[in-house]
Amino acid sequence: MPKPVIIDCDPGHDDAMALMLAVASPELELVAVTTVAGNQTLDKVTANAIRVLDVVQADHIPVAAGADRGLIHTAEAAGEVHGETGLDGPDLPPPSRAPEPLHAVELLAQNLRERPLTLIAIGPLTNIALFIATHPELRGQIEKLVIMGGAIGLGNVTPSAEFNVWADPEAAHRVFTSGLDITMVGLDVTHRAMLSAERADALRETGHAGAVVADLHRFYRQFHEKVYGHSDTPVHDALAVAHVIVPEVITTQQLPVEIDITHGPSRGRTVVDQLGRTGAPANAHVSVDVDAAGFIDLLTGRIASLS
Repeated sequence: MPKPVIIDCDPGHDDAMALMLAVASPELELVAVTTVAGNQTLDKVTANAIRVLDVVQADHIPVAAGADRGLIHTAEAAGEVHGETGLDGPDLPPPSRAPEPLHAVELLAQNLRERPLTLIAIGPLTNIALFIATHPELRGQIEKLVIMGGAIGLGNVTPSAEFNVWADPEAAHRVFTSGLDITMVGLDVTHRAMLSAERADALRETGHAGAVVADLHRFYRQFHEKVYGHSDTPVHDALAVAHVIVPEVITTQQLPVEIDITHGPSRGRTVVDQLGRTGAPANAHVSVDVDAAGFIDLLTGRIASLS
């Protein structure tokens, strides 16, 4: 039986590829999509989620908009990475429908009342923190929470912090101290599993979905060429989805993770205690390695199959 999942996201180029991977994978049943402000404003990322589902003809999957800012502070969008629309590159039509007339947190609750689910959170964690606070009776229905966020080491929006955690550290703190079964897929592994320009461009010949991904990558890699000096790009969010499909695509260790919610230079850092210095109990399965070739083969093969 396919594993039922909900993806909470802020599309975003890598979010778009993550959604396509989920729809293309028979191991998963994508029950719903919820959105949160992050890579762009809430209205833009919600429209983008629907536009991506339109590309793969998945208009049966409900989409609900959630938090339009962090719990305490409003973070800047990542327009320099994802463009003015949040999904610059492909020429996509407007969304075919409006989002569901309820908040993302309520759509999460509605589905979790019906059956246990795996949540895949690939944007800021605001919606998940709000859900935990407002529906504590449903925590036990979350079988697993897979998060794309954080890092053991350097950040990508500040020297210390990865974007999704930096965008709402207070929400991340609440989630990581919630007692949920958490897997953290961080920058350490996503930057070891790059999608090359050649592999992305080859998808153009596989059909409409592949051509959209090729156009997404062509825009997305401009930022990476400027910052990192090469046209290979991490597909951060898709790796979190791939782990739910094929758990062994990443290697994890159970480790203590603390979120820096101070207002100094380390705000938003995921402090991972690899050496057990604090004596704190492990609260997450933290990714430490990745089968890069296996991941890229899975991603490109499944997207090609959408055609």
